Amino acid sequence: MSVIVPVHNAAKTLRACLASVLAQTYPHLEVVVVDDASTDRSRSIAGEFPCRLLEHPRNRGVSAARNTGAAASRGEILFFLDSDVGLDPGAVAGAVRLLAGNPGCGCVYGVYGKEPLIDDGPVETYRTLHLHHVLSRAAGPTATAVFAMAAVPRAAFEETGPFDENLRCAEDDEYSERLLARYGIRISAEVTGRHDEADRLLPLLAEQYRRAQLMRFSARNRLRRDALKITRTPGLLATALTMTAVPLGLAWRPALPLAVACPALFAVSDPGLSRFVLRERGPAFLAFFTGVHLLTHAALLAGAATGVVRAALDSSFGPSRRAAPRSRAPRPPLPAPARPDPVRPDLRARRTTGKAGEA
Repeated sequence: MSVIVPVHNAAKTLRACLASVLAQTYPHLEVVVVDDASTDRSRSIAGEFPCRLLEHPRNRGVSAARNTGAAASRGEILFFLDSDVGLDPGAVAGAVRLLAGNPGCGCVYGVYGKEPLIDDGPVETYRTLHLHHVLSRAAGPTATAVFAMAAVPRAAFEETGPFDENLRCAEDDEYSERLLARYGIRISAEVTGRHDEADRLLPLLAEQYRRAQLMRFSARNRLRRDALKITRTPGLLATALTMTAVPLGLAWRPALPLAVACPALFAVSDPGLSRFVLRERGPAFLAFFTGVHLLTHAALLAGAATGVVRAALDSSFGPSRRAAPRSRAPRPPLPAPARPDPVRPDLRARRTTGKAGEA
């Protein structure tokens, strides 16, 4: 098992992330950290641990960092782990068991816990509870992979091809489409960990806006019947109505009841999620949760609209290949990433011994 950790300015969480990897019950681990031109203490923190450290001299994005780590690793299974995730001790062993028991599975990924990796307040709690509920509800076979905490057999990765390095976010959906041509995907509560989320409202909304700009290209995967539904269609429709009705109600008094009714419709658009938050945190937090949830949906819709315009004006925006595969029929795989050449000018590699000794 090769654990591949892409890193960019992750000094806040990297120590907890790597400590959780070394605390795994599964013994046969190779740890590959790929620093994507960090400007903080990430590299020196990685040096505290027994791992192989690869360094990009310029920032190339998470897809490129994962490809670099995969090409340099030796394990039969690749476990992609984001640097802001801390694994529970049995996560890797659980992934190995699931892949061994499901030979046709090309990716198994896990469920975030209810508590964040580092608790920084109510905005982060909102996001943590939301993703925990979404992933728990979707456990089982799915059409959508999420690579923040995911195990992929090397054979499946090499057959599917590398991550699209043109995508610095929302790369999961594009890769899922290629992977589904030959393999299944699973979400499992046997693979668990804690995630450090955005802890302030504006950065959270900015992240949602940025990711949603690629919704134009993610729609094919997200609209599959068994896809992972992080945001549900009724909530998006209620948000679109709210974004129209509230300004109308403020400008034209007869429309004021409609401006009140639309946010109320949004509040009941996902009753299962609301009941879950109410049980976990009570009615006051549910009210806060619903307000933030509405704002994130508005950011998603605004981002999606922006993405449609960008895609029309800029042919380089989005995946490297605009056309998604239209069937599950076998097709020639993309070429596998080349093994890194130690003399390449754009990559430096070194092995860190850390306090635990040689890896």
